[in-house]
Amino acid sequence: MQFAAIFDMDGTLFQTNKILGSSLERTFEILRSEGSWIGNTPLATYQRIMGVPLTVVWETLLPKQPAHIRQQADQLFLECLIQEIKEGKGSLFPLVMETLSTIKQLGISIFIASNGLEKYLEEICSYFGLHEFITDIYSVERSSKGSKTDLVQMLLKDYRIESAILIGDRKSDIEAAKENGLTAVGCQFGFAEENELADADLFIADFPELQIYLSK
Repeated sequence: MQFAAIFDMDGTLFQTNKILGSSLERTFEILRSEGSWIGNTPLATYQRIMGVPLTVVWETLLPKQPAHIRQQADQLFLECLIQEIKEGKGSLFPLVMETLSTIKQLGISIFIASNGLEKYLEEICSYFGLHEFITDIYSVERSSKGSKTDLVQMLLKDYRIESAILIGDRKSDIEAAKENGLTAVGCQFGFAEENELADADLFIADFPELQIYLSK
C-alpha cells in the first residue's frame, strides 16, 4: 500500500464537544448519587486533556478514587457517550463526508487512529456512515502500550504503508506523526490549546484546505 490518510476522531472528524459535557455530567451524577464523588463535574479539566488515553483521563479526574471507581466511571462514560450519539446529539465537523469521499476517489486509503474505545468509535462510524470510506479503525485498545505513537506504528506495519499523513488536533497526534516519519497535519478547529500544534508540517482551518492539499 503506497499512501494513506490517518485521522484522529475526537476534535478532528467528530465534534465531541457536543456530547462531552452532558455525558460527563451524567457519569458524575451517578458517581455522586453513589457517594463516589463530591463536588462539580470536572469538565474543564477533561477538556484540557482531551485526546489522552482514558486511563490517564480517570487518573486525572479521579486522582483519589480507587481503581474500581475509575473503571466504573470509564464504563459509565462510554455508555453515556454512545447513548448521546444514538440520540442524534453529536455531529461531524462540516464537510467531513465530502472530504473523505474526495480522498477515497483519489485512491488514498483512509484510517482512524484514536485514543477512544472501539465501541465508541464504531458507534460514530456506524451512525454517520463512515465505514463506506474507512479501511480500518485503530482504537487505543489495540495497543499494549496505550500510546498514539505505538498505535500508528502498528497500523503502518499491518498495512505495509510506505507514506502517510496524520490529521489530528492534539499534541499526541503531531508526535505520533513525527515519530513515525509521517506528515503531521494540525487541525485548528479541535481541542488544541495555543502552541500545541506548533510542530505540525501543515495547518488546516477546515476540511476544504485538506482536500486542496491532497489534490495537488
